[in-house]
Amino acid sequence: MAGESCVPRPLFGGAISTAFPARFQDVSNIREVPDHQEVFVDPARDESLIFELLDLKGEVDDAGSALWFLRDIANEQDAADNLVVEHSGTLELAGLRLGEAPAVAGTSVGQLAVSKGRQGREAQNIVRLYLANIRIKNAATDVLITAYEPLLINPLSESATAVAAGPAIPAEQAGCLPMSEIFKLAVMNFNVHDWNLFNGGP
Repeated sequence: MAGESCVPRPLFGGAISTAFPARFQDVSNIREVPDHQEVFVDPARDESLIFELLDLKGEVDDAGSALWFLRDIANEQDAADNLVVEHSGTLELAGLRLGEAPAVAGTSVGQLAVSKGRQGREAQNIVRLYLANIRIKNAATDVLITAYEPLLINPLSESATAVAAGPAIPAEQAGCLPMSEIFKLAVMNFNVHDWNLFNGGP
């Protein structure tokens, strides 16, 4: 296992917490990020973690919600035509209880080609996208946790200035935790400390 550990990280002013490696920098105040979203990036590896609070999509079935959101993101990024779904499942969140039972996050993993910012298709990178959806129905909120792991950096992409073009260096080879593990730990350690964040909450 790589010599990297996850550390507690506060989100949304400490109302929520989770855990992921310290190398991920909070860029929420640097970029134009909406209030309901927090973004953390490791620029050296072009990896990112995004935490987002959305109004509950009541029309979306619980069992298929993670896959629905994965496809929705692919549509937003003009990548629906190349999305390959690799996995769908669930993770139990031991730290977050909704009523008597631990909360469950629906998960979905896909591979797609995306370009940064306004760069076109000729500058697309191949990424693996990990997505978890925690449905907090009493607060009418869908929590999305997404993690982006680059697989192939296009030489024309702006990512190539910070990360070498070509296949991404495997995490273990770089002394880092694999993104699949970081994602899993970030989801499983997700906890709410102040339910007022959700306008009263459960």
